[in-house]
Amino acid sequence: MTTVRFTRKDGMLTGVTCTGHTGYAEQGEDIVCAAVSSVVQTAVLGLMQLVGVNVDYKVDEKEGFLSAALPEKLTAAQRHDSDLILRTAYLGVSDLYEGFSDFINLEVE
Repeated sequence: MTTVRFTRKDGMLTGVTCTGHTGYAEQGEDIVCAAVSSVVQTAVLGLMQLVGVNVDYKVDEKEGFLSAALPEKLTAAQRHDSDLILRTAYLGVSDLYEGFSDFINLEVE
């Protein structure tokens, strides 16, 4: 099972961490894993390339680990835009969770 954990501070999303493999299908055939990865990695790209923040980004494909955290110091505009991108990623993962809750655990802390 993959756990997707979004972090929040002062009402705004500040990061996302994915751990584990979904186990929906064999590696290379797992559409649930591919969907979760696509949503989260696209959000990370948006944060870095569209918002222009230096995201603390770590990934270990073998272990099924991805972590992305916003830096503490952001402008008001960067904080706003980052929150929108992370909320959009949350909506995408939440939609996947509705259909595949046996394979995805979704948390917000």
